[in-house]
Amino acid sequence: MIGIPLLIGALAGSVLPAGAAQAANRRRAEIAFNRFYDYEELIGHFRRLHEAYPALTRLESIGKSHEGRDLWILTIANSGTGPEERKAAMWIDGNVHGNEVQGGEAALYAAWYLLENHGRLEAVSRLVDDRVFYILPSQNPDGRVHWFAAANDPNSSRSGKRPLDNDRDGVADEDGPDDLDGDGNLCQMRKRVPDGTHRLDPDDPRVMVPVEPGKTGEWILLGIEGIDNDGDGRINEDGPGGYDLNRNWPSDWLPDYVQFGAGEYPLSHPESRAIADFLLAHPNVAAVQSFHNAGGMILRGPGAQERGEAYPAADERVYDRIGADGEFMLPFYRYMIIWRDLYTVHGGFVNWTYEGLGIFSFTNELWASPQYSGGKGDLDPKARLKWNDLLMLGEEFVPWHEATHPRYGAIEIGGMKKMTGRVPPPWMIEEMSHRNAAFCLRHADAMPKVEVEPLEVEPLGEGTFGVTATARNLGLIPTRSGRASGKRLGRPDLLTIAGPGATVVGGGPLPERFRPESVSLLEDEPARLVLEQGLGSHERRRFRWIVRGTGEIAVTYDAEKGGIATARAPLR
Repeated sequence: MIGIPLLIGALAGSVLPAGAAQAANRRRAEIAFNRFYDYEELIGHFRRLHEAYPALTRLESIGKSHEGRDLWILTIANSGTGPEERKAAMWIDGNVHGNEVQGGEAALYAAWYLLENHGRLEAVSRLVDDRVFYILPSQNPDGRVHWFAAANDPNSSRSGKRPLDNDRDGVADEDGPDDLDGDGNLCQMRKRVPDGTHRLDPDDPRVMVPVEPGKTGEWILLGIEGIDNDGDGRINEDGPGGYDLNRNWPSDWLPDYVQFGAGEYPLSHPESRAIADFLLAHPNVAAVQSFHNAGGMILRGPGAQERGEAYPAADERVYDRIGADGEFMLPFYRYMIIWRDLYTVHGGFVNWTYEGLGIFSFTNELWASPQYSGGKGDLDPKARLKWNDLLMLGEEFVPWHEATHPRYGAIEIGGMKKMTGRVPPPWMIEEMSHRNAAFCLRHADAMPKVEVEPLEVEPLGEGTFGVTATARNLGLIPTRSGRASGKRLGRPDLLTIAGPGATVVGGGPLPERFRPESVSLLEDEPARLVLEQGLGSHERRRFRWIVRGTGEIAVTYDAEKGGIATARAPLR
């Protein structure tokens, strides 16, 4: 047992046991997860991670946003354990909508946790060594910049920043909200009138209460701060952008008159096109996680009931297993199907990555409002203000105050600030990020990984041998989803047998373990088997060949999303 003085002396010197040195230096990049970061700060942290772990990371821009900002991706991969393209990969992104900022922090936390705990936690080390992670902190950097830099309410700004003529008057983005009092917040407007629709709550006059039918109140609500900038009689009807990056993907895309915000055609925005190009160029991606907010949901497709087709039963079982673990890991979150349990989405990102690419994909809607109350349910307006008073010390509410409006005259402005409701309080960001990052790692751990067990070689006489191989998928996720095999998406798995001094006479799948003669001796390319269905969840399959020759024989299983594995044996 090492005494305290000896331990202190060792720490003060230059020589440390390997484990102690690793523990002492494991925080190479200290990052505070009790605040939100604007886009430059967020990307700055990704640069710090890359600089701290250059052997495990690559930082690259995969394209530009409409306003010219880079879409940065951090790749985490251990090249010392094999080439990146030969490992199953996970895609993680966040901040698809401009106001859904905490997805960026959750993506940052996932990257930080993987790197800081590689070599310290066995489960994390295995993931970093055996898998690849592609992490894009913000699908919508323009929207993130606008959310931080401009006045917004809790629900804005959702869109990207390509100008769009929402009111169809020939001019784009000319009538958005206005920060009338210049305090950096877009709050509610109200006006005192003799025949109003609302009254003040007697217990808390900050709360507006609708009056009962047949009664008259003293106030009317006039919407979010703003004026009629274009003189068309309407207020705030044509703000910045006005489209939805999560409606612009190819699967089940429908035009804007059916699905608001869809864009002119699938992948019409530079952000979605750059991401699609990257995913198409990286067919090893076997899992997708996209962070949104809010509502505490673990979502998967289909996005629309009218598609008329259920997901294959085997795929649904995989989804259900991971979703159930997610509900355990994420208090107050619910595992849900988008169209059935939320609303219809055409052209959604995770719908395309599964339905168009065959990748098991989830959207997590970060931050569940019951977390405010410890699971006692949603807070009503008075309880929400009590939370603000007692736990946030008034930080989240703008007191009602007088202002002058060019149309409405004397009004009052007040209400909740933009950093409320849809985003967690700063001091709860880290727990939210850790739980959701851990869910991503659970999903990543389920990805397929192929293995070829030791070969069985049986002499058959006259230089001929029977070679039996067992291929195994170590993952919960199949090497090819039922969707991929059913729709012929991506490349089928390949199983090959070869040797410099060997000729393959015939071979194929071995359906019966104890009857080697039951193999189907394929006449066409028996040395190269094309397996459209791949290996299922934790599946083991046996194959047998008749081989003539000498020397070493090698059997290789090559799965686009499950990696590559080889087993060798001498023919004797």
